[in-house]
Amino acid sequence: MPYTTEEGGRLNNFAVEPKVYQADPPTKVQQRNYIILGVAALLLVGGLLTLAVYASSSVG
Repeated sequence: MPYTTEEGGRLNNFAVEPKVYQADPPTKVQQRNYIILGVAALLLVGGLLTLAVYASSSVG
């Protein structure tokens, strides 16, 4: 583990830095999958909100 010695004899440890790389842009297939998952998420949230409104209005 890399470390340095500071004044007074104190040791200072440094974390090992991860290897840095440049991310590649998403492919057409990945972009399509992101759109499908986004639409599915919107439908799920919309359905849950609709269910919550229906359940709260039917009580009483």
